Amino acid sequence: MTLRQQLTNCLEEAVNRNEAAGINVLAWQNGKELCYAQAGMADIAAKKPIARDSIFRLYSQTKPVTAAAVMILADRGMIDLMDGADRYLPGFRNPRIAAADGTTTPALRAPWIVELLGMTAGLCYPDADPAGQYAARVFEEDQEQILAGGGMGTVAFCNRLGEQPLAFEPGTHWRYSTCADILGAIVETVSGKPFGQFLREEIFEPLGMKDTGFWVPEEKRNRLVTCYRRTESGLEEFHSLHLAVGCYDRAPAFESGGAGLTSTLDDYMAFARMLMNGGVTAEGRRILSEAAVRYMRTPQLSPAVQRDMWDSLNGYSYSCLMRVCDRPGAAAMMTREGEYGWDGWLGTYFCNIPDLGVTFLLGQNVTDTGTAAVTRKCRNLLAAALG
Repeated sequence: MTLRQQLTNCLEEAVNRNEAAGINVLAWQNGKELCYAQAGMADIAAKKPIARDSIFRLYSQTKPVTAAAVMILADRGMIDLMDGADRYLPGFRNPRIAAADGTTTPALRAPWIVELLGMTAGLCYPDADPAGQYAARVFEEDQEQILAGGGMGTVAFCNRLGEQPLAFEPGTHWRYSTCADILGAIVETVSGKPFGQFLREEIFEPLGMKDTGFWVPEEKRNRLVTCYRRTESGLEEFHSLHLAVGCYDRAPAFESGGAGLTSTLDDYMAFARMLMNGGVTAEGRRILSEAAVRYMRTPQLSPAVQRDMWDSLNGYSYSCLMRVCDRPGAAAMMTREGEYGWDGWLGTYFCNIPDLGVTFLLGQNVTDTGTAAVTRKCRNLLAAALG
């Protein structure tokens, strides 16, 4: 049985079990396409099959693109990775830390850019603890404005986040958070361009990523897959905002560096291959220095901080908004040391395996998914086929 048929069978099984409405995968090796497979629907009610050019909401798979934007600025000497966020965003100028009882105390300093890249900045996503509740209020405020037809701009939103108490002193723990959003605002401030414009001019256009952006124009909207959530009775359409993201019919005021992009498998493959090629496009245009790409895929965390990472990331460290495999035998799938990439809340997934020259992408849009069982199964099928 061919790899393509094995992958198709795996995807079809997941669709039949209502794990997803539709899924597609794409793998390349050493600059050549290895396999594409798909199964299921982009829209169940319309009976529209998933397709190779289907547009997916990336959510957190946006983060590696944001990290690349930051490293472009580092390549050009426009930032120092030890710059504090308060140098660019005044909201961070009086950092505080939230205690368990809801009181706050002054922090020693604002988080550095390198800590934002490593998720060790002390920031939070909306959560149940005091710091998480402070963050939740900012997201709720912005979502109310979005639903009313407006919304905070990228820098304004991130300044509001900066005004909220941190969960811990920067650099002392790992916590998945709004770091990438803050980095997007820093890119906007340093470059003097809206974050989306910077990404378009410096990454998307040079790479030919014609279907990637923070919103989907009307002429492409028929390719945007329907988003679903799992219920006891099956898959149900999901149309709500999440993390101030979810309205794709207009350019958003807040261009979320942590969750905002939409893209296709082929578009994201161009980005992933650029990283695999040491920062150079397939046509030979340099986007990042080789040194910057090497930095992005080198484990960043100390052993003490690495212990804070999720159990599902056993075998991995973290760097530049991506997991980086440093102990492949501890991972929950067959992988190799040095593999790196990330996934998204709705199930999109990306990895590069440098010593095999392999890039693997998976697309689906179902809430609360991340790296799913079907993703790990497909990764194992790929590993077995490549020996």
